[in-house]
Amino acid sequence: MTSGKNGITYADAGVDIDAGNALVERIKPAAKRTNRPGTVSGLGGFGALFDLKAAGYNDPVLVAATDGVGTKLRIAIDTGHVDGVGIDLVAMCVNDLVCQGAEPLFFLDYFATGKLDTASAARVIEGIAEGCVRSGCALIGGETAEMPGMYPAGDFDLAGFAVGAMERGTDLPQGVAEGDVLLGLASDGVHSNGYSLVRKLVEVSGLGWEANCPWADGSLGEVLLTPTRLYVKPALDAVRAGGVRALAHITGGGLTENLPRVLPEGLGARIDLGAWKLPPVFAWMAQVGGIAPAEMLKTFNCGIGMVMVVSADRAEALHAQLTAAGETVCTLGTVAPGQGVSYTGTLG
Repeated sequence: MTSGKNGITYADAGVDIDAGNALVERIKPAAKRTNRPGTVSGLGGFGALFDLKAAGYNDPVLVAATDGVGTKLRIAIDTGHVDGVGIDLVAMCVNDLVCQGAEPLFFLDYFATGKLDTASAARVIEGIAEGCVRSGCALIGGETAEMPGMYPAGDFDLAGFAVGAMERGTDLPQGVAEGDVLLGLASDGVHSNGYSLVRKLVEVSGLGWEANCPWADGSLGEVLLTPTRLYVKPALDAVRAGGVRALAHITGGGLTENLPRVLPEGLGARIDLGAWKLPPVFAWMAQVGGIAPAEMLKTFNCGIGMVMVVSADRAEALHAQLTAAGETVCTLGTVAPGQGVSYTGTLG
């Protein structure tokens, strides 16, 4: 190769390979925290390896899920409070996996931005690692994409990919029948759905993200960024204890749209709206927007982040077990002949 005048470099085009390498080095300790039986390789390879036999499986079926955080990211970016969205990303994937009866095994992330801010990206990915630790899965790989011209300054996007496993024949839902009991597990807030409407309601209210939150301590932005609750460990323990026939993660579409997804044809859900108290964040949004209860129930989780369909003879024991594990549990209603979800009582 001849020496001469330097030409245009990749850095001149806006991509800093050194920054990307520095990010990988910074997040390696966070990823190492997530190691679990089955983890084979660390970050930095062209692919990531995982050993199913070492994870304890004999005849496994793999289950995969992918998701994002949605426009909740807009609040995180605008306020600078980016630490919790990594937990959201993991939760949106692994909470879906567990509904199939699968144990989350490993996770991969995709982080895309116009210009890489190593410190900010590390905070996000360290949040992803924390979500993995809490749900028992390993962060074994990912991709950081620096794409000048694709994103405005400071903006970024996230996607997550989770893979889990179960022994063949143990998939859920299975055996849902008339008379089964619906146990509702409380949410930690809005979670990661409906934020386009949330942002519109905040605009209508006239409040800024740094304003005092009307229903809780802290700023409005901070409280609305409360991470999605991870249900993996208590849910899997309940499944192993016996009597769980289905799980429904209450995301976009709320109870109205998500619960029927785990019910067989000819059966519906009867829910008593008086079985739990509507959390203040949802009451505030309903009041600000004049939103009808039916619209709330098919847009937000309204305080119930996961529904467990259980046999009637196991309902009391599972209620007690979940409560002992730290979940706030209520008996929502039952499975009955019909279609979809029917409500009695008043949401409030």
